[in-house]
Amino acid sequence: MGKTAIFYGSTEGNTEGVAYKLKDLLGDVDLFNVDSASSDDLDNYDSIIFGASTWEIGELQEDWETFIDVLDDADFSGKTIAYFGLGDADGYPDTFVDAMGIIHERIKDSGATFVGAVDTEDYTFDDSAALYDGKFIGLPIDEDNESDLTDGRLEKWVADIKGKL
Repeated sequence: MGKTAIFYGSTEGNTEGVAYKLKDLLGDVDLFNVDSASSDDLDNYDSIIFGASTWEIGELQEDWETFIDVLDDADFSGKTIAYFGLGDADGYPDTFVDAMGIIHERIKDSGATFVGAVDTEDYTFDDSAALYDGKFIGLPIDEDNESDLTDGRLEKWVADIKGKL
């Protein structure tokens, strides 16, 4: 595993909590809240995990609304990227974890390698901008309705991505 960092945005603490759980599972990774991160921070890592929650009807979390423009200044060529996203599948089933898809659209042609796609079979939702080739582009987490599944989902996902970062 090369030098890895998790970049997350969190308003109420759920995404931050998941980021810290990921750090514990992965080991030697750095954490950045996107409200104070820069493109220079992104450039210092071989592997990056982006964490974002979806707000309202398919909108980025407030810190990500600004940070997403920073992605345009970063060089992702040769880097490995993974995503995790928080959403509410019961309250917003048509835009479940859209934030992952919004971020991915911004950097999908950047020359990065993307890892950590997740099958949809264990999720109940109607639609998501985070769907690519029939899978989620990253790990969906629903702390509002399925918090009891979070730890198991994280452990399974980390087992999948750890050797790829």
